[in-house]
Amino acid sequence: MGSFSIWHWLVVGILVLLLFGKGRFSDMMGDVAKGIKSFKKGMSEDDVPPAAPKHIEGQRAPDLSATPTPTAETENR
Repeated sequence: MGSFSIWHWLVVGILVLLLFGKGRFSDMMGDVAKGIKSFKKGMSEDDVPPAAPKHIEGQRAPDLSATPTPTAETENR
């Protein structure tokens, strides 16, 4: 009495197919698979650290030492 026989499972399977239909059931399973894939992709994107700024060849940073710094003598002028 505690376990179901093969006939019970066949009746349950037929009822499920009648309620959901063969195409509808496979569509639902495909949607579940797509959801799992997108979830995994989203989780893997969170683990990737942001990229460091790239150095561009041929460009220089502005030379800050070329501008004179104000001194006591130049401030009085």
